[in-house]
Amino acid sequence: MHQGKYVFAQIVEFVLQYEFDQCVQRYHGNKKIRKLTCYDQFLALVFGQLTNLNSLSGIVLCLNAHHNYLYHLGFRTKKLTLSTLTRANENRDWRIYRELANILIVRARKLYVHDNNFHIDLVGTPYVLDSTIIDLCFSTFRWAWFELGKSAIKIHTQLDLRGNIPSFFLITEAKMHDINLLDVLEFEEYAYYIMDRGYFDFARLYRIHQKKSFFIIRSKESLSFTRIYSHHIDKTIGLRCDQTIKLNHFYSQKHYPAKFKTDQIL
Repeated sequence: MHQGKYVFAQIVEFVLQYEFDQCVQRYHGNKKIRKLTCYDQFLALVFGQLTNLNSLSGIVLCLNAHHNYLYHLGFRTKKLTLSTLTRANENRDWRIYRELANILIVRARKLYVHDNNFHIDLVGTPYVLDSTIIDLCFSTFRWAWFELGKSAIKIHTQLDLRGNIPSFFLITEAKMHDINLLDVLEFEEYAYYIMDRGYFDFARLYRIHQKKSFFIIRSKESLSFTRIYSHHIDKTIGLRCDQTIKLNHFYSQKHYPAKFKTDQIL
């Protein structure tokens, strides 16, 4: 006979229920709810994620197959129904889970402040900016029309490299350009932002410079500049040059009036 807590119950203990309840109360998530509370809805979705189930019907089927153990897993409902879970996903306030995600992100980042897996000694926090497009069913999500009869959304993510933890993410229509994420971010002092060429914009990069932050980005081939001076480098590590430059074009200088460094790697 099993004694002690099930693995699933031990995992969900990392989400403190009183913090979750505060998020629910803030947005009145359990108002006029008779059967499936927000916490039970959350547990059902976590169960589906951990067991790699691809549909709500699969979640309901698996949980009801062991309905005698639902209480021991943390559920307060005795039985789940597909229609109730579907309506909960449609009507519950999404801001509840946004608040919960922010709480968990802050807690997880604190655990990796002194992570030894990141071997570069930096004063600030290193971040990577990137985005990904998720395809959606066009007949169901017509509001997310993308192109050629397709629907999609785009997730913009800021990843903390010290623990590979997303510290910020933004879900938008797929048509939104990556560069617009820089208009939303609050840049940290002395932090490092690593980006690809899609984020190259002098005005936005200058905002990072003004916040006393640093950016690492691939330059465009059309970049026109004048070398001011070169720095000493160790070519055995694959670095060809390390230069301080100024921009040549009028509008480039207007949007980024400061000097900055450029490196070439083998």
